[in-house]
Amino acid sequence: MASASLQRLPVQMLGDLVSPRALERILQDAAQARGSTLDTLDPAMLEDILKREVFKRLQLSVPAPLAKKRVSEVLNELMKTTQERQLPSPVVSSLVGLEEGARRFTLYFDWPETQRLRGVLSVARQEEKEGRDISALVLEGQNLIEVMDRRLQEGLVEQGQDLAELRATFARVQGMGGKEVRRLETLIGQIDEAQSQGTLLPGEVERARNITFNLRKLLESSVVQAVQNVDTAEIPTSATILDPDAQARVLALEQEHAAQQLGTLEREFAALLQARPDLRAQHDALRGLQHGNQLTADTVENWREQLKFERETVLGEQRSRLTQLETALAGAVSGADMRIALDSARHLLDMGSLATDELQELSAMHESLQAGVNAQSQLAAQRELLDIERSARNVLGASAELAPLLAQARADLAQGREADVAALWGLLERRMGAAAQEREDFDARADRVVQEYDTVRSLAGETTQKLGRLADTLRAQRRLGRMSAQARERYEQTLLDAEALLAEAHAEYRAAQEVTATFGQDALSGLLDVFDFEEAADTGLLAAAPTTPATTAPADPFAALGTFPATPAPAAAPTPAPAPAMSASALFDTLLSSIGAPAPTPEPTPAPTPAPADSGAPFTLPPVLTPDSEQVDTWLFQHGQIHHGPHGPAAQGMLALLTQAAALGLQRLDMNDATHVWSARSGAPGEWRVGRAVTWTALDERVGPWLDTGQG
Repeated sequence: MASASLQRLPVQMLGDLVSPRALERILQDAAQARGSTLDTLDPAMLEDILKREVFKRLQLSVPAPLAKKRVSEVLNELMKTTQERQLPSPVVSSLVGLEEGARRFTLYFDWPETQRLRGVLSVARQEEKEGRDISALVLEGQNLIEVMDRRLQEGLVEQGQDLAELRATFARVQGMGGKEVRRLETLIGQIDEAQSQGTLLPGEVERARNITFNLRKLLESSVVQAVQNVDTAEIPTSATILDPDAQARVLALEQEHAAQQLGTLEREFAALLQARPDLRAQHDALRGLQHGNQLTADTVENWREQLKFERETVLGEQRSRLTQLETALAGAVSGADMRIALDSARHLLDMGSLATDELQELSAMHESLQAGVNAQSQLAAQRELLDIERSARNVLGASAELAPLLAQARADLAQGREADVAALWGLLERRMGAAAQEREDFDARADRVVQEYDTVRSLAGETTQKLGRLADTLRAQRRLGRMSAQARERYEQTLLDAEALLAEAHAEYRAAQEVTATFGQDALSGLLDVFDFEEAADTGLLAAAPTTPATTAPADPFAALGTFPATPAPAAAPTPAPAPAMSASALFDTLLSSIGAPAPTPEPTPAPTPAPADSGAPFTLPPVLTPDSEQVDTWLFQHGQIHHGPHGPAAQGMLALLTQAAALGLQRLDMNDATHVWSARSGAPGEWRVGRAVTWTALDERVGPWLDTGQG
C-alpha cells in the first residue's frame, strides 16, 4: 500500500511543470479507473500511472524528451523509497503501427521526421530478423509519429484559416467572372476536399493566395475606373476624391500579401534559417520592415532568390561533410543509432533537404569514438545535449539563451571534461514553465474572445464576419494541445488580430444599440415596418417635391406661388406625408445624434420675398437650384467599409444603418432627414450604393441609373 509520502512524490517533483492541483486530480482519476483510491494505491500501480496518464499530461506543456526525463526521475525516486525493483517495460516486437504511420505521412516526404522514421523502420526490420530487442527503436518511431501528427494538426488549423479567408475573398470577386475567378474556385474546391480528408496542400494554398491578391487589386482598380467613368456621365464629382483612398487600400493589400509571402519563406526555409544564424538575423530584419509597413513584394522576391542560392551552398557543404563522416565511420562498429542517422542524412540530402541535426549527431558519434574508453558515456551526453537543443527550439527565447551554454558543454566533452547537463535542463525547464503559463494565458484570452464574439455575432458587416473567422481559428488552436514555436506564434498573432476586431465590433454594437434603444425592445421589427413603407413614402415625397419654376414671375408674386402643386399657405406649416409611427427620417436623425455629430447642412435656398403691394416694377424670383446644378453626393459601401464617398459623420451613421438593414435582408432604402433625401441600393451581398441630394428630382435624374444598376 502506498504511503502518504508516495502519493505526494509526483506532486513535489513535477509541480513546476503541471499545477499540483491538476496532478492530484490526475492521480485520483487514474486510481479510480483502476478500481483503487489514493489511499490504497500500491507502488506498481503508481508507476503505471506515471508512465501513462502523467507522462501524457506532461507532453501538453513540455517536449517528450523532457517529460520522459522527469518521469524517470520520479520513478527512480519511487524505487529507492519502496526498495522495489522496477519492472522492465514490455518489449514491443510488432512494427505494424510504425509501418502504418509511415504510410500516413508518405505525402510529406520532405519532412525530416518522415525520413528518420524511414531509417528507423529499415534498421528495426533488420534488427528483428537478427533476433535483437527493438523496443527502443519502436519507441523512437512512435515518438516520431506523434511529432508528425502534431505538425499535421497544426498545419490543418492554418490551412483551415487560409481556406476561410479564401472563401470570403471569393465571395467578393465572384461577380468579376473570368478565367482567374474560375481557377480560384477550382483551387478552393481542392483545398476544401483536402481539408475534409486531413491532408495539407501548401502549393495549392499558395497559388490561391496569389490569385486572390491579383483579383482584389483588379477589383479596387475597376471600382476606381468605374467611378471615374460614371463621373464623366454627370455623377457628382465628390465621388472622384476617393482615388487616394483606393490607392491606400491597394497599398494595404500589397503589404498584406508581402507579409504572407515572407511567412511562407520562413516555413519553406526553416531548416536553412536554423543552420545559418546570419540568415535568421536578416530574416528578422525583414519582419521588422513588415511591422513598419515598409515591406515590398520586390524585397521579398529578392530575399527568396538569396535563400535559394544559400540553400544550394549549404547543401553542397553538407553533402561533403556526410562523405567525410561516412569515410571516418566506415571502420567503426555501427550501432542502430548510427545507421539511422546515416540513412536519414542520405535521403534528406538526396531530396534537396538539409540534414543539419543528423550530421550533428553523426559528428558527435565520431567524436565519442575518438574519445576511447569514455566513448559510451560521452555519446550519451552528446545525445542529451542534442535533445536539449531540439527541445529548446519550441520554447520562445530558450535557443538563444542556451546556444552559448551548449557550445561550451560540447567543448568540455571534446576535451574530456564532464558537461553540466543538469544545469542546462534546469534553465530549459524554467523557460518551459514560463511558456506553459503563457499558454494558459493564451487559452484564457481565446476563451474570452470566443465568448464575447457570441454577444456581437448578430451584427452584419466585414468586422463581425472576419471576427467570426478568427474565432473559429482560435477554437481550433485552443484544441491543439502542445504547440511548436511556429504554431504558438500564430496563436498569439490570431489573438492580437481577434482582440482588435472585437474592440471594433463592440463599438459598432454599441452604436447599433444606441440607434435602436429609442424604439424599445421591438426596434428591429419597427425598422422592418419602416422599410416596408418605402413605396408610400416615395409617393408622398415626390408629390411634395417642387418642379422647376420660371425665372420670371408675374406682377403678383402670390399668383406665381400658386403654380406649385399641393403647396400650403405660407403661414401654415407644411403637412407631412403619412408615415408610420417610426419614420425613416426619424430613424436616421436618431442615428446621427447617437454618434454625436449632426448631419451636414447645405446652404439654404433663399425663400422668395414678395414685392411691396404698391410697387409697379416687375417682380423676379431669386435664383433657384435646378436638378442639374444641385449638389449630389454618392457613396459606395463594401463589406462594412466606405470605399467611395466623403468619410464624414453622416457616412458613418449611414454605415451603421445599412449594417442593420443588411441583417434584415433589405435591399433598398429611401428616406429623408431635415435637409436631404437619401436613397440606398444593395446590388450584391455586402455592397451598398448610396446617394444624397436636397430633392428627389435631382437624386433621380443625376444618379438614379447608377443607384439601380451601378452604371450611369
